[in-house]
Amino acid sequence: MKKYLTAAAISALMSVGTTASVQAETKFITIGTGGPTGVYFVAGNAICRMIHKEAAEGRKEGRQHGYRCAAPSSNGSTYNLAQISQGEFELGVSQSDWQHYAVNGESDKVVNDEGFRAVFSVHPEPFQLIVSADSGINSWMDLEGKRLNIGNPGSGQRGTTELLMERYGTDRDFFGLVTEMTSSEHSNALCDGNIDAFTYVVGVPNSGVAVATEGCGAQIVSLDTEVEQALIDERPFYAKTEIPAGVYSSQQNDVTTFGGYATIVSHESVDAELVYEVVRAVFENLDDFRGLHPAFANLTPESMIHNGNSAPLHEGAAKYYREKGWIE
Repeated sequence: MKKYLTAAAISALMSVGTTASVQAETKFITIGTGGPTGVYFVAGNAICRMIHKEAAEGRKEGRQHGYRCAAPSSNGSTYNLAQISQGEFELGVSQSDWQHYAVNGESDKVVNDEGFRAVFSVHPEPFQLIVSADSGINSWMDLEGKRLNIGNPGSGQRGTTELLMERYGTDRDFFGLVTEMTSSEHSNALCDGNIDAFTYVVGVPNSGVAVATEGCGAQIVSLDTEVEQALIDERPFYAKTEIPAGVYSSQQNDVTTFGGYATIVSHESVDAELVYEVVRAVFENLDDFRGLHPAFANLTPESMIHNGNSAPLHEGAAKYYREKGWIE
């Protein structure tokens, strides 16, 4: 009996040692995203899915990288950047304009940190003004006296809306009511008649926007004046963007607006091996990644490396791109 107990004890100790070893090798990645109905949330979780697909642990083939990934819902671009700067997130999704402002120290509405690094861009993100069917709003200036949701603090939606308010010379007093709802709330608020319009910076199509367009006939308004053109001329991360008719069933006409890109951002302090494995997992499974949302359908390595990435490339990302011959 003593012999068997000793053997069992040794086996248990070996098991504990093995478990501790596996746990020590497992490294966790957190990716900041956005609201649960937005494309940021899909993008972050799609990256995690690719990382886990590549992992070899428990299988005969794959990468022995040991990374595990989570992409929780968050408040969006500027919040993600703040968390990355503080070391709380390893990566995050951010609008290309806020990536630029943050790394270059050009705005007091986002954390300024020269250590931000670009990883890759994902999808185009048009700025959208979405209005109720009977609102009578056909331009930005038609918002006078109307109830507008500008987005929650910390979101890129909020930051870009405030930029446009400044350029049009329309402060909060211009509107009948200004609300600060999140992206998971504004569509229902529009259909319930609690607001007349909301702004949103998001890839197309978007399930949250569809709640308003399919649910109560909401429309997207064209923003194609000298105000938007001046922003495009001044800032290389913006471009004129077309949303074709029919993307949503209630949208009968093409919409012209402006926008940038959703980008994946990290920090120079984040380990290069970690970023390399993230990038490798996505690009080695790019066909699978494209299939996870319609906004990703036309992604190419060239567009993902060059579009909207206004911070320097992270060394881990650059290493992979050089290995593939995509950059020098």
